[in-house]
Amino acid sequence: MYEVRVTADFAAAHFLRDYHGKCERLHGHNYTVYAHVRGETLDAGGMLVDFAVLKGALRTVVGALDHTNLNDNPAFAQNPSAERIARYIYDGLLAELAAQGTDVSGKDGGARLCAVDVFETATSRARYVPD
Repeated sequence: MYEVRVTADFAAAHFLRDYHGKCERLHGHNYTVYAHVRGETLDAGGMLVDFAVLKGALRTVVGALDHTNLNDNPAFAQNPSAERIARYIYDGLLAELAAQGTDVSGKDGGARLCAVDVFETATSRARYVPD
């Protein structure tokens, strides 16, 4: 089994509804995102997935979140937790790669986008793993 990982960063503001503590007030993070792809089969060039393609797609997805108030994004239902952000980026990355002709769905034993990690800080991470 092979696994590759790429990283991207973005800065955004948010606040959490239904939370009692300092995070219920508007604040910001410099988020770090990891996207993981796994698979058993390499292409003719010996790669699971091209780093440049994966990194470019991830940067496109997180670029739409950069320097925004995440609460303004309807996808987060006014509660942009790190867990919801991870799922949003996973779904967006899968769609962006498919639109570019790169299949990371894992169908037929091919490469699969297997996880997205979102770090709010160096010590606080949420991960979305499908299934």
